[in-house]
Amino acid sequence: MITDGVILGNTGIEVSGICFGSLTAGPLQAALSIEKGSDVIAHAINRGISFIDTAELYKTYRCIKEGIRKSGFKDVVISSKTYAYTKEMAEKAFEQARQELDRDVIDIFMLHEQESIHTLNGHAEALEFLYNCKAKNKIRAVGASMHHIAAVYGAIEKGLDVIHPIINIDGLGIVDGDRNQMLSAITEAHNAGIGVFSMKAFGGGNLFKRASECLDFVFGQRVIDSVAIGMQSADEVDANIHFFEKGCFPQKSHDTLFKERRLHIEDYCTSCGSCVKRCGQGALTLEKTAVCDRKKCVLCGYCSQVCPMFAIRIL
Repeated sequence: MITDGVILGNTGIEVSGICFGSLTAGPLQAALSIEKGSDVIAHAINRGISFIDTAELYKTYRCIKEGIRKSGFKDVVISSKTYAYTKEMAEKAFEQARQELDRDVIDIFMLHEQESIHTLNGHAEALEFLYNCKAKNKIRAVGASMHHIAAVYGAIEKGLDVIHPIINIDGLGIVDGDRNQMLSAITEAHNAGIGVFSMKAFGGGNLFKRASECLDFVFGQRVIDSVAIGMQSADEVDANIHFFEKGCFPQKSHDTLFKERRLHIEDYCTSCGSCVKRCGQGALTLEKTAVCDRKKCVLCGYCSQVCPMFAIRIL
């Protein structure tokens, strides 16, 4: 059952097997209102999903806060992320999360999109701040998210508590290697006692046509404690929970819910290059407008945040 909790590595933090990925519901993707988004989150919590992933970038804190309030169930584990690399930046990000989520303690706080031991070292000041918060019982676990295999090994070297790596059946979005190489790194992290909750099981939506295969793959990995799945409707929540518990989707849900998505770039794009610089996947190039390589794009929507023309969106 989805309500049968699992422990994230050696952290002692109990979570549900599915983590609610809030990026999909937020302004970078579906842009649900706080009212609608919080309804979906409340539904997920009431169905037994007790783990929510967010980030400073996602701008979903208030939606999560309202969803928890509506559910009436306060014992929800929240993981957030920041790009901060100084003590001051990390403190600002941490306090924003506490205020907007109305929480004294943030369960898991992570460095966002780390690439290797070198980027982790470059964020050492922020990491030290997070560990100081952990020592003061303001944070329960410290970690990092990553699309790079090298960052998993960096996390092991640093002895982080939790990692949030990209992994899916095709290895889509892994920047510096393939699926099996990432799994080897994740296995080593798991064996070292690091908690693992994965991202991009559907490759950001690129693999929706093979949704059953995708979830079979990630749920079958014993080295993954929980799987973060982006959801933007109660029907999606119900379908994913059904798969987790029964090994299949409800009848007809595959055709109605899992429709192929794509990054759309409007023809009024001015080719300023901001999105190209922001894309950590190397999926964007410049011609007359920005052009997306769908084989590399994981539909995170991060590029849309930096577009001054608001010319990028996910359809």
